[in-house]
Amino acid sequence: QVQLVESGGGLVQAGGSLRLSCAASGRAFSGYTMGWFRQAPGKAHEFVAYISWSGSITYYADSVKGRFTISRDNTKNTVYLQMDSLKPEDTAVYLCAAGLRVTTYFNRPSYDYWGQGTQVTVSS
Repeated sequence: QVQLVESGGGLVQAGGSLRLSCAASGRAFSGYTMGWFRQAPGKAHEFVAYISWSGSITYYADSVKGRFTISRDNTKNTVYLQMDSLKPEDTAVYLCAAGLRVTTYFNRPSYDYWGQGTQVTVSS
């Protein structure tokens, strides 16, 4: 089992920045690939970013490319999502996910464990 706890969400003005963290406990964190997803009110979950177990491979949704950066520190069992130039349309609950064998990085069922999420609200 892997437990994931997100933090760092909040209210920010458009153009501002936030840094989300996802702390993992349980089985060896470094063996898991990690992803960030988000869900806005009334909408389906949306893939945001992916990072491989080593951190050498990352993918981003087109909507956040160039503004968001995913990273991880395996010594701290933590993955981060640095969000810059935030827009009102980034408002959502952000969730992190972990998977041992993620075959399709943007697909929710590829991940085995999920956190509860942290709210990000961007005001215009």
